[in-house]
Amino acid sequence: MILITCALLAAVTHAGCQRYPYDPEKATRPFPKQLKQTSIADIQVIPTVTEGTIKLVNPTATSYRNFDLWLNQRYVRHVDALLAGESLDLAIDSFWDERGEGPFPGGWFRYFDPTPIILVQIQATPESTLIGLIAKPPDNPKR
Repeated sequence: MILITCALLAAVTHAGCQRYPYDPEKATRPFPKQLKQTSIADIQVIPTVTEGTIKLVNPTATSYRNFDLWLNQRYVRHVDALLAGESLDLAIDSFWDERGEGPFPGGWFRYFDPTPIILVQIQATPESTLIGLIAKPPDNPKR
């Protein structure tokens, strides 16, 4: 019984020490701080804490193709297309930073509070300026 208790305590202690989801093989490029945000698109970004996703809602007549989507000027992932009038669900755990760290996605069995999504931006090419999106508050910030 003591052995089982020690093993359980070691497992919980190890999980508590991890600061971020981490996978060095998924490291990306750093956020381009030298580039400015030049416009804002009327595209809403809605975090879904219980599912660990964000929903992009594009009610505009403009389609966006082959771009990088930045969260909080840190985490990035590539998006093939967000067409006019389309909604797109993206998993929070598909975003990574330059060190291979990811945001906390949330969900029912999470250990940590989900990473708040404050600033969301589109970048068409690595050299192009940024387009801001409208980040909405999460659907359920606390359990």
